[in-house]
Formats: sequence, structure tokens, C-alpha cells
Amino acid sequence: MLVEFTVANFRSIKTAQTFSLVKGKGGELEQSNTFQAPGTGNPVLLRSAAIYGPNAAGKSNFIKALRAMERVVADSATKVQRGDELPVSPFRLDVGTEQAPTEFEVVFIAGGVRFQYGFTVTRTQVLEEWLLAFPKGPPQRWFSRVWDEERQHYAWTMGKALSGQKQLWQESTRLEALFLSTAVQLNSEQLQPVYDWFKHTLRTAQLGGWGPAFTASLCANPDSHERVLDFLQAADLDIHDVQVIKEKFDIHSLPEGMPEAYKQQLLKELKDQEIIEIKTVHQAADGRTVMFEFDEESDGTQKLFNFAGPWLDSLKNGRVLFIDGLHDNLHPKLVRFLVELFHNPETNPNNAQLVFTTHETSILSQEVFRRDQIWFCEKNEKQATELIPLTDFSPRKNRENLEISYLAGRYGALPYVRKLKTA
Repeated sequence: MLVEFTVANFRSIKTAQTFSLVKGKGGELEQSNTFQAPGTGNPVLLRSAAIYGPNAAGKSNFIKALRAMERVVADSATKVQRGDELPVSPFRLDVGTEQAPTEFEVVFIAGGVRFQYGFTVTRTQVLEEWLLAFPKGPPQRWFSRVWDEERQHYAWTMGKALSGQKQLWQESTRLEALFLSTAVQLNSEQLQPVYDWFKHTLRTAQLGGWGPAFTASLCANPDSHERVLDFLQAADLDIHDVQVIKEKFDIHSLPEGMPEAYKQQLLKELKDQEIIEIKTVHQAADGRTVMFEFDEESDGTQKLFNFAGPWLDSLKNGRVLFIDGLHDNLHPKLVRFLVELFHNPETNPNNAQLVFTTHETSILSQEVFRRDQIWFCEKNEKQATELIPLTDFSPRKNRENLEISYLAGRYGALPYVRKLKTA
């Protein structure tokens, strides 16, 4: 469960921007849109949040920042080798930030325990890293490290609450690797839930979402196959069935006109891998079943199929889902359908959370969202991205039309369209 995320000096984000899923004031939509996080002293959280703003305001960079943090946690101790660069890109429109580190911090709940974990990194080195845990309310500092530039080594603090081979983990942590990731690779059971939150609970998708492979894999199981079909039919796609055909990759899978050298290279790379072919089944007016290739379906149908697997998996397992451009190729009612699956305790029994960017204003309504679930993204006069909660504008509860107010410019975060000059 995500509580909040902070990022500074990443792409278009210059100063620290904090995004929160903690419930604010107001009792509207409490039963559907909020839930009490388990564990001692943990807050009431929101099940979803929407981020609005003009093109090029930095909405995608916000999700890319979380994705970058996830990648550093997952890869720094294993896939990143000496000399490799970490996936960070500082704010480049200010000389003071071009060479400065990027900072990430996330507060989340795993196994009923609230954690506060963060680090600052350049492309080549981790400069700081820290982890606090709140198992019984008061904070416990499990570990921290800070790079001492003058002495060229880290100043370490190891808390008594962290058990295990701490000296070995310290000595094994490379400059470009996280202590968290290194310790988990060296069998730290205590830190495993923190690592697993990034590896398994957090899910991020950039513009375009996912491909169809995960949903197709669910269709191979009879139980999950039915769940996928229910999802597609609930979205009014008129798909009677889905067939997934798997076959080993061979030379016949390649186009006839492809150069032989390319064919041999692909055969070498894809040898023994399975090729998945997806076919959708529709029912004709006379009762016949008609089969279509997946790419014959509309872009919206393909996107919804691609979403079905991650959506159902997230709702079932209580994941935290970040989507860039949820509205793309989808009807407004389908966007609302997807969002409200997270707001319904029956379809979301394990308190999964959804955060998405969108331009779809028809759902910008107090019938769908609480006021603390809406955020705006825009650039300031220095071309730096800022995240602003709707609650900063004190909209009137159950009275203000949020869509009209937003499009009228009350909350900002709109494109400023100028008149085109003519010859």
C-alpha cells in the first residue's frame, strides 16, 4: 500500500514534489474510495488518484520517476555492473541541478508495517540511502549511509532493530548499488518485504500500457480465463471467447522477405521460445462463431484486453498500479468502469490502489472522486514540474462542478493556446 512518494531533480522535476494517498478531511465516499491501512498507527488511505495537466507538463515524468526508483531497487545489486549508469536524468534547465543528485523517497505499508525508504543517486553512485520502519508506532532507523566526499567512504548507521550479517552486507555493497538490494541478495529475510514491495506490489505502465502477453497467460488457466472473459464482457466488447495458441518459434514464424542473416540471428536469440497467437471469438447473428486475429480488433479493444490481466491481478493481490494516459483509445465510460473497479470493495477486497494520469475530464466529478483524490501537474515560470492537490483550492463539497471549474481555468494546469500567426 502506497502512502506517499517524493522525488526531486529528475527530468522536468526540479524541486522536491510529494504525492500523497493519505485521506484528507471530509467524509464523502468513505466506504468506497478509502480504507484503513492495517497495522499500528497507520493512516486511512485512498484507493485511487487522478492526475490532470496539459501536455509536456511532466505527468509522464512523475511516473517515470517511480519507475526509475523501482529499477534501481531491482537491478542495482545484480544487473548494474561497474561503469554502468543508473537510470536517472537530472533537471537540465538550471546549472545548479545538472550535476546534482536525484532523490527518491517512498512511504509504504507491507505486512502491516509502515516503511520510509529513500536514496539519493547520481548516474554513477549512491550518495545516501536510508530506511525507517514503524512496526509499533515510533520510528526505528534500520540503516542509513551517507557518502563522505572528503574521506571517500560512507558513514554508516546500523540500527539495533536490523538483524543479520550487517558487516558483510556493508562490505559487499558497491558504490553504484543499494544496500537494500545487496542485503536481500545475501539473504536478509528482514529486508525482503521492503524489496518485495518494489518487485511485486508496485506496478508501473507508461503511455500505451502493457502488451497482451500477461492477459494471454491468464487465458491458459480455466479459472482466470473466465475472469478475463467476464472483464471483457462487462466492458461491452462483445467478445464471446478468447483463444491463445502457443507454438515453438521456428523459421516459419518469420516473414518470407526477411534477409537470411537476420533470420539466423533471430533464430539464435529466440530458439526454444514460445510464440503466442491470440484470437478473439465473436458470435454472429445466426449463432455461428467467427474468429478474428487480435490485430483485427480496434485499438481500444486491444488496449482493454492488455489491461485485463494487470487489472484483475492487481485487484486480486492488492497491488499499487500506476498508469500513464489511462484515457488513451478508451471511451469515457470505460475509463470510469476501470476506475470504479478499484472503488468497489467487492471487486477490490484487498485494497489495491490505482494512480493514473489522464485528460479525460468527464470523470472529474465529486460523484466519482473525493476532493483529495485529484491532483494537477503544471510547469512553473522556470519550466519545472509542480504537483498540486485539488484540496489547495478548497472546492466546495458536493456543490462545485470540478470539470467545469477545471476547464474554466480555476485550478490552472491547462494548456495556454495562442493564436497561430499567418503569413
